[in-house]
Amino acid sequence: MLAVTDLRIAYGKTEVVHGVSFDVAAGECIALIGANGAGKSTILKAICGLIPPSSGDIRFEGRSIGGLPGHAVARLGICMCPEGRQMFPEMTVLENLQLGAYRRRSEDISGTIDEVMTLFPRLRERASQLAGTLSGGEQEMVAIGRALMAKPRLCIFDEPSLGLAPKVVDEIEETLMKIKNLGVTILLVEQAVSMALRVADRAYVLEAGEVVASGTSQEISNDSRVQSAYLGG
Repeated sequence: MLAVTDLRIAYGKTEVVHGVSFDVAAGECIALIGANGAGKSTILKAICGLIPPSSGDIRFEGRSIGGLPGHAVARLGICMCPEGRQMFPEMTVLENLQLGAYRRRSEDISGTIDEVMTLFPRLRERASQLAGTLSGGEQEMVAIGRALMAKPRLCIFDEPSLGLAPKVVDEIEETLMKIKNLGVTILLVEQAVSMALRVADRAYVLEAGEVVASGTSQEISNDSRVQSAYLGG
């Protein structure tokens, strides 16, 4: 579904992503893991059309999308749940969810809202509450729900566990597994490596803008370099 080949990205004259290649098959969950500053979020921004790549190729279902603007990428069925939630705090939970279905505004989205609120029962209870008054975990639920409202073919999650308590991280992990089991294709960027490897089918390890290891989640979990650097082995 997604193929990234020899991707290079620079901020000004400074290249921060150096020839990264990876792929995501339909129905898979792929994790990009690594320390802060490894280039993970930068790669996601390039895929979503938020920053242009310097060179390389990004293909979605066979079509080259590198350099397309963000709104054009979204129309193809790629949706990102952004780092830091990025709620509209003065809008209600329901209104934030409805915004996620903006490109579907000619459709009846009530069924999708019900699906999201079934996935997150707390959001049903708080549908009329201002998003800015929610806890961090509840805001992450809204952010994930808002992404699902677009009915994406590829859903990208950027650090969904960021700043959340361990118990809430466990809930987010369970939610990602439920989304995966629904058949949604997932690209996950996450610093909580243990959680990411439990959810993902395969993983790529990034360091300083380069892929330094790749394989199944089990293979990556057993890699001595990954254990030493990220898993406390």
